[in-house]
Amino acid sequence: MSEVEDEASAVRRGWVLAVLVIVIVAVVAGSAYYLFLRSGGGKKADLVIYAYDSFVSYNLAGATIHKFEEMYGVKVDVRTYGDAGSVIAQVIAEGEKTEADILLGVDNSYLAKVLNADILTPYKPQNIQLVPEHLIFDESYHVIPFDYGYIAIVYDTEAISDPPRSFQNLTEERWRGKLIVENPISSSTGAAFLLWTVAVYGGDGFDDFWRDLKPTVHSVQAGWDTAYEAFLNGEAPMVVSYSLDTAYSVYYYNDTRYRAVIMEEGGYAQIEGMGIVKWSKHKDLAQKFIEFALTEDFQREIPLNNWMLPVNPNVELPEEIQQYGVFPERNLTIPAEDIAANFDSWVETWQEIMS
Repeated sequence: MSEVEDEASAVRRGWVLAVLVIVIVAVVAGSAYYLFLRSGGGKKADLVIYAYDSFVSYNLAGATIHKFEEMYGVKVDVRTYGDAGSVIAQVIAEGEKTEADILLGVDNSYLAKVLNADILTPYKPQNIQLVPEHLIFDESYHVIPFDYGYIAIVYDTEAISDPPRSFQNLTEERWRGKLIVENPISSSTGAAFLLWTVAVYGGDGFDDFWRDLKPTVHSVQAGWDTAYEAFLNGEAPMVVSYSLDTAYSVYYYNDTRYRAVIMEEGGYAQIEGMGIVKWSKHKDLAQKFIEFALTEDFQREIPLNNWMLPVNPNVELPEEIQQYGVFPERNLTIPAEDIAANFDSWVETWQEIMS
């Protein structure tokens, strides 16, 4: 190669290097700007909410949070951590270092765990009278209810024409390996289903039922999201879910393929609540959010954006819910003090049986 060619080659290499540097700088700068926009333009959140995944994926957060932000001129950061059990575990693990102001998704199954962990501070909203007394499951007001729903068995009509109608039916040989359930340790849905069986069979008899049910169980999933995804993927034709699932399918897909059935022994309601984290640095704003969540502005968004029922009875249910929702003829309950005293031992028994 001549000196001229060598010099030209060096110049070309210099240009290539310069272009690469420019491209890299542009990509990094673009990524940084994207992250800047994603974080609200660099503005730090005024209120941080820890919630379960479907609060965002089902769009209840998207339908409501902006209203609160506009009302008070603040920025709210919603962070999700899987199912409710995982959200609670996250706050417990972070302790006083947590950035959470609101813990959203604590239900009547996990109340004792939250109270024993001492991670919430009590607050009785000024508008608590909007909530019927039978839905208030924490008289200390560490946890305030915001919605509720009935646990159900959801089945695929393309695989099952005559579904089980009772818990006893569920244990029949023809249903072997056909039911997906959630783990009560990590999933509020799984915990509610376990409590449903306790409500039916009692603390002394639910274990025998689960031994009979074990052959029916196809898999135990960590949370509702993964359980329902496995169900939709055809891994099994039944899943523990909620009584409004058919209404959901009709609303989004005009399809009634997936149907819900509540066992004839009676229904069981999972009541979801929220509370102010003990170490919150924005307690005044957190209190305002709790009260906002009980108003019609928030509550009317629940049926079609969280597929649960509003605790505020002034909210009229959408037509899809009224027509396709499944509701129990009678509702079974377990006293809160019984759940507090026995839930851990019930879960341990369940683990021993299902392991």
